[in-house]
Amino acid sequence: MNYYEEIKQKLIDNEIYEKVKDYSKERDRVITYFETGRLLYEAGKEYGKNIIKQYSEKLMVEVGKKYNIRTLYRMRKFYEVFSNEKLTPLVSKLTWSHYIQLVSLTDTDKIIYYINASVNQNLSKNELIERIKNKEYERLPLITKNKLITKEENKIDDLIKNSIIIKNNNKYEEISEKTLQKLILEDIPSFLNELGEGFAFIKNEYKIKLGSSYNYIDLLLFNYIYNAFVVVELKVTELKKEHIGQIEVYMNYVDRNVKSLNQNKTIGIIICKKDNRFVIEYCSDDRIISKEYKLV
Repeated sequence: MNYYEEIKQKLIDNEIYEKVKDYSKERDRVITYFETGRLLYEAGKEYGKNIIKQYSEKLMVEVGKKYNIRTLYRMRKFYEVFSNEKLTPLVSKLTWSHYIQLVSLTDTDKIIYYINASVNQNLSKNELIERIKNKEYERLPLITKNKLITKEENKIDDLIKNSIIIKNNNKYEEISEKTLQKLILEDIPSFLNELGEGFAFIKNEYKIKLGSSYNYIDLLLFNYIYNAFVVVELKVTELKKEHIGQIEVYMNYVDRNVKSLNQNKTIGIIICKKDNRFVIEYCSDDRIISKEYKLV
């Protein structure tokens, strides 16, 4: 079999197709590169790994300079990773730029997670890079990872990362609850992503009246997937039992005075410097979630 001529023809066809202004040309490019990777893999088994260098030297002259050794190695790696039976059906879901970021990952389930996140949330290449860099998949609870594999339905707290990453771009050394809230508000989209899917920001310092006094909910959110308000309280200390009592009062207030009859009961999230599993273990309200935060 003349591997080189077949590879050359596929890449020439792709070059012609890329000049066509059509939404599907990226899909065609990815499939072409996957098939080219297969041919490179098979040629390597027959002629040795050095064959990529030989092919690259000829392709750069006869087809285009972009088909250098690095590019051909990426194509072969793309095939090696995505020839996995779990991943092959996901070829062409994303752009080539996305796949370049994914082929270095070794965990198939992790790759599937990032592909689904990229598709469902329309992530750009740079947004995907940021998610991988921040180890988003690794920060998911083990039970969530198992649910993703078995395709079980997630609960609202399953996709909340732990620790929740909050960007400290101004490098504050002393962190108060007000400062923590300020950092969150400076990049609210990133914070909502750390909580999972379907969260929308309503207001910070949401004022409520309890008897004759006013109190303020740090952050009031709404989750449109679970059709529920979400009360978020920020604590720069270890989780304490009194934090549970405080957020329960706020959740009950929202249930009685803010939510409508067709909405589900309010969820409470306590974001603290250090979690205390014993406090949550003895909390009777399973709508309350606690997560640690980490400044970066």
